[in-house]
Amino acid sequence: MKVQEKQVMALIDMVEEKIVKTPLESKDKPEVLRELVRILKDADEIDDFDTVLKAVQEREDKQSTGLEKSIAVPHAKTAAVSSLKLAIGIAPQGIDFDSLDGEPSKLFFLLLAPPGQSGPHVVALAEIAKLVCSKPFCNALIRSGNAQEVVELMKGE
Repeated sequence: MKVQEKQVMALIDMVEEKIVKTPLESKDKPEVLRELVRILKDADEIDDFDTVLKAVQEREDKQSTGLEKSIAVPHAKTAAVSSLKLAIGIAPQGIDFDSLDGEPSKLFFLLLAPPGQSGPHVVALAEIAKLVCSKPFCNALIRSGNAQEVVELMKGE
């Protein structure tokens, strides 16, 4: 259990202003994926934009990662990263992301992991799921005016 707790903390520790964008400029699903990958590229978290984008698009083509309650968690495994990477995007207006409930997605959590590391990837997905269970918390994220507010909310500051 201690290892899991450390990995969960690592997800929260990953949340920095440089990997958060609000509001997203995108208007549709392909643009969202591109914009989320661009956040990581601009933050110097990834080097190979095209390889990462392709991995995320291929994963999304298999099945939408648009969940319910305005949440989408696009994710992929790619050799273009050596450790878990996270980008957070917020679209207060909502974007059609082929979500399970048919509603537009407003909170986007992009997760990337290297192919051989399932543990951190799964733990991070679970931690995001826990975080977004709270409707008031999600609403506060959606209303955030800037990346700093998102970071403070995510870290409980």
